Amino acid sequence: MCRSIKTLRPPALPEEATEDEIRAAALQYVRKVSGFRAPAAHNQEVFDRAVDAVAAATAELLDGLEVRGAARAARP
Repeated sequence: MCRSIKTLRPPALPEEATEDEIRAAALQYVRKVSGFRAPAAHNQEVFDRAVDAVAAATAELLDGLEVRGAARAARP
């Protein structure tokens, strides 16, 4: 759906995703779903709340994932 959103879990990333990476992915998702790159002033608040909610859900998902083989892939 959103090709510009990158995978935020190992082994795609060598370490945990940063808050900035999670927020950037959430912003891309909300932009895609809403159809707005930058919302009008009257939509800004709901747009920002959506980005916050998606970022929180993404962080929760990444925290809860158990990626098989990730520990082995991270070892030298």
